[in-house]
Amino acid sequence: MRYSDDIIEEVRMKNDIVDVISQYVKLNRKGASYFGLCPFHNEKTPSFSVTPSKQMYYCFGCGAGGNVFNFIMEYENYTFGEALKYLADRSGVELPKIEYSKEAKEKAEQRAALMEINKQAAKYFYYQLRGESGARAYQYLTERGLSAETIHKFGLGYSDKHSGSLYRYLKSKNYSDGLLRESGLFNVDERHGMYDKFWNRVIFPIMDVNSRVIGFGGRVMGDAKPKYLNSPETKIFDKSRNLYGLNVARTTRKNYLILCEGYMDVIAMHQAGFTNAVASLGTALTSGHASLLKRYTKEVLLLYDSDEAGVRAALRGIPILREAGINSRVVNLKPYKDPDEFIKNLGPEAFEERLGQAMDSFMFRVSIAESEYPMGEPQGQNRFFERCAAMLLEMRDELERNLYIEAIVKKYHAAYGISKEDLRKRVNQLALKGTPAESRVPPKNTSPEKKKRESAAQKAQKLMLTWLVTYPGIFETVEKYLSPSDFVVPLYREVADMLYRQHREGEVNPARLLNAFTDSEEQREVASLFNATIHLENEQEQNRAFADTLIRIKEESLAERNRTWDPTDIAGLQEIVKAKKELEELGRKRQELHISFE
Repeated sequence: MRYSDDIIEEVRMKNDIVDVISQYVKLNRKGASYFGLCPFHNEKTPSFSVTPSKQMYYCFGCGAGGNVFNFIMEYENYTFGEALKYLADRSGVELPKIEYSKEAKEKAEQRAALMEINKQAAKYFYYQLRGESGARAYQYLTERGLSAETIHKFGLGYSDKHSGSLYRYLKSKNYSDGLLRESGLFNVDERHGMYDKFWNRVIFPIMDVNSRVIGFGGRVMGDAKPKYLNSPETKIFDKSRNLYGLNVARTTRKNYLILCEGYMDVIAMHQAGFTNAVASLGTALTSGHASLLKRYTKEVLLLYDSDEAGVRAALRGIPILREAGINSRVVNLKPYKDPDEFIKNLGPEAFEERLGQAMDSFMFRVSIAESEYPMGEPQGQNRFFERCAAMLLEMRDELERNLYIEAIVKKYHAAYGISKEDLRKRVNQLALKGTPAESRVPPKNTSPEKKKRESAAQKAQKLMLTWLVTYPGIFETVEKYLSPSDFVVPLYREVADMLYRQHREGEVNPARLLNAFTDSEEQREVASLFNATIHLENEQEQNRAFADTLIRIKEESLAERNRTWDPTDIAGLQEIVKAKKELEELGRKRQELHISFE
């Protein structure tokens, strides 16, 4: 069960969209709207607009858009329920208690029980480390340079050599086998029944951003394989949407986060004072991780091991972070393999200095590409600069591309004679013939193919919907000629139907209309319907554009009826003939179709 539409609308109305977004984005007034740099993608020129009259935002660069709920959901990575509660608390609206369905209640109770099982398991491992059986594990941690305070801070523990001890402990707490199986803490087979997944390992509790234990990592004591073992994904643990150490790092005063490879890297760095370090959980960086990072920072320093695998991991992570709108730089740890080793040998001050020398992530990609070609040969140099051109072409912002062209030329001109004109010409040549698909970075949540195929009829429908929202006074004229059924794209027709209904009820309210759409792709698309643009110099152009748009919509509506007409439907044929005559008449009197955009 969801909250009533009236409650949702009350919360929305009490949170002015300009006030809310101004907490996250610096906005400057320009005419009837406010503009700023989009928080959802990288840009140098503001294309992110907030319109008070519509109570909506829209980015003309990446297509992100919606009402105040959508903004909070996208920026904070919240569900709709979380965004509603956040905005209700902000505006002092008391949400009524919801009576959950039996199914939803059972699901919530199961999640709470799994959280409690993980909490009990963390306590058990914590005390095992401090007991006689955990002496060797404790010694291992102290030999790795961890202090008692750090071991306590991260709740480190130990699972002993007996593979059934945790199971017996939790059974004594009266948890069912079914629930314990769901926790991911146990394996089951016919021979052994249910037994502990983690045994004879140092345990690293994994916490969500609210410091609740949601899973575990374990480092084996001895030579057994695998060396590191992680909890499987469960109903409370999603590896691709959680980061180790983020519960502490999110409160850092630094304006960037450090992304490294493993548990020990994070712990060693926090102990050395770098409390803004996090790590992915035994998996490569994902878009989910990037979205999570975006909630807390705009810049990430990539700090992977300096071996080949670490370099590959950094190269995979850079475009993912870029796509999420996060700037990234790459830290060179050489001659040491990882941050733990670096700090132990050179100390925190040298490490801080090395962080300050972090390389721009694009230039890091360029330097790695250079190492892949025989640069002593003309052919190798040519292939390298071809590769640079392909990478430059990934950038959609022309100014950014030009700045990196200058940076590449500055670095390689003396050795290879490359000029800005040479490299820019190569980029343009590559653009004309098309770059390999795998080297392009697609825009977030948009489909280039769909945009390319957008017909003139679709553009006309979008433009009319924008006018209806922006200038509700034109409804009186428009509804003489158009009904919602004339909008042939299903989503456009649904939106038109809702707008017409709102008009009949006395208020056109696009922000309220958007409450009805919960799918993020639909929200973006609907927001774009209210932000179509066309430059009109004067009243004459305005009237011509209105007439052209109206007739185009009617033409496409008639064509759609022809396409879907059943030849046995005589009444339907008569309707089509009538509609065709009306369209011809409309064309004859197009000069009379005047409209006022005021």
